[in-house]
Amino acid sequence: MLEPKYKRILLKLSGEAISGRDGIIDFDFLDRIAATLVEISAAGVETAVIFGAGNIWRGRQGGEMNRVTADRMGMLATVINSLAAKDAVERAGGKAEVYTSTDMMPYAEYYTADRAIESLSEGKVVIFGGGTGCPYFSTDTAGMLRAIEIGADAFLLAKNVDGIYDRDPKEGNAKLFDEIGYMDMVKLGLRGIDLTASAMGAEFGPPAVAFRLADVEDIKRAVEGKGRGTVIVRN
Repeated sequence: MLEPKYKRILLKLSGEAISGRDGIIDFDFLDRIAATLVEISAAGVETAVIFGAGNIWRGRQGGEMNRVTADRMGMLATVINSLAAKDAVERAGGKAEVYTSTDMMPYAEYYTADRAIESLSEGKVVIFGGGTGCPYFSTDTAGMLRAIEIGADAFLLAKNVDGIYDRDPKEGNAKLFDEIGYMDMVKLGLRGIDLTASAMGAEFGPPAVAFRLADVEDIKRAVEGKGRGTVIVRN
């Protein structure tokens, strides 16, 4: 039985988290994530999700391309992941709505905070696509912005490491923080989340929880406040 710690969450999933070996999306894993989101929502947690698009395209992959064009391609790629997630949630028996930062009818609804909050109150899983709609901003920053706008109680950051370390954990002897302030991350130059997202969180943001996504159970543990990871707070 799920025992949620939070009433309203925004979960950030990287594109790599759902990437497949033989295709851009691991649909089996996405289906398991979707079933977990439906379970969390059914437990009374208003659940929002934002996707990166590293499984398809990152703006910095553009090489000699115009950076604005390359970033726009990345934002469009997040919409592909969002639509796939909506389909998976609905096949798992839940309801979902995709909101995009630019008008993309008939593929998705145009985002406003009021519309998203209304969908959350109706028990729908809300999925944010298109980033901020502006180039040069990461999905971390888009996620922080949406978490603030919808009044999320927590910004959950599913990662490929256990949380926020004082240095690259691949270098060895890295210390995992149980808790750290947003401004401490900025001062130390830690890139566990984008520095712009950290600066925004320091002034306006809810607590963030950075945790390793090895299995969908890790999402449940994060929602319950029981998982291993790092809590990031205002300071």
